[in-house]
Amino acid sequence: MATKETDNQQQRSSQELPVVLVNRLPSFRLPSKPPFEDDLLSHFHLLDPHDSPEPYDSFLSRHASSIRALITVGTTPVTAEFLNLLPCLGLVVGTSAGLDHIDLPACRSRGIAVTNASSAFSEDVADCAVGLLIDVLRRISSADRFVRGRMWPAKKEYPLGFKLRGKRVGIVGLGSIGSEVATRLSAFDCSIAYSSRKKKPSVPFPFYANVGDLASNSDVLILCCALTEETTHIVNKDVMIALGKQGVIINVGRGYLIDEKELVQCLLRGEIGGAGLDVFENEPNVPKELLGLDNVVLSPHRAVMTPESFEALLQLTVANLKAFFSNKPLLSVVSNE
Repeated sequence: MATKETDNQQQRSSQELPVVLVNRLPSFRLPSKPPFEDDLLSHFHLLDPHDSPEPYDSFLSRHASSIRALITVGTTPVTAEFLNLLPCLGLVVGTSAGLDHIDLPACRSRGIAVTNASSAFSEDVADCAVGLLIDVLRRISSADRFVRGRMWPAKKEYPLGFKLRGKRVGIVGLGSIGSEVATRLSAFDCSIAYSSRKKKPSVPFPFYANVGDLASNSDVLILCCALTEETTHIVNKDVMIALGKQGVIINVGRGYLIDEKELVQCLLRGEIGGAGLDVFENEPNVPKELLGLDNVVLSPHRAVMTPESFEALLQLTVANLKAFFSNKPLLSVVSNE
């Protein structure tokens, strides 16, 4: 009897909490680490259509009037058609750094605020970007294969790598992630320049409005920008040629920032020096030509994946939801320009 009363009390308590929709693909879930779910459930009543036997649209229709906020898991799409099903929605909480899966104009036209998680991930993504760069320059992964393949006793010498200090690094997208990359590489005495939608008055680094001009004045390009119509294939053949035969491209943004077919050809022809790639156009499929290149380092879209980043994501998600339901300023609101 006591257990039944406790369950009823918990159910009533849950129903009194602010309602938050979990928007996810069937294959996606919120992180299963108990503190993540426990902290959310202690403050919000989570509705997950995929945990219900009820048809998806019917579930949304039945709860639409009570849903004022949603958490979109990973890159689960938030489309205009989806938003039409949620007339009372006021907040979309993104759990990724990118925003290409969210229809920002549709959110703007409906007065829906959007937050993302770039501030939670920026340090870890920046670490990964610098790690990829050092790996490509010093040929660490290739050297590891050289030793494991027992080629050292036979071939004796391994090709020299390149030093990082003093390299001219062009950062495409100087947001929270790009700024963290700049901080790290400044410690290596690298010369930093950047390209962004707008020049940032408080930033001391040279600004280039055109990515081609940035490439012409860089030894390394690091891609940290969001994927939009304007930035799709922002690194094309012309940009790669401008970067030059010793140039290195690092991509921790989105795969479609680079014309992948041209990247493969430029690498095969020796028109650029190397690449470190955490993202690809058609994940998880990677061009087979890249697999055998010693001047290319590949990572399975894991730049953000650390226990620390998930803890930061939890804190940011809960903080944004608390702020929204308390009518306070959001912590990581996205400009809907």
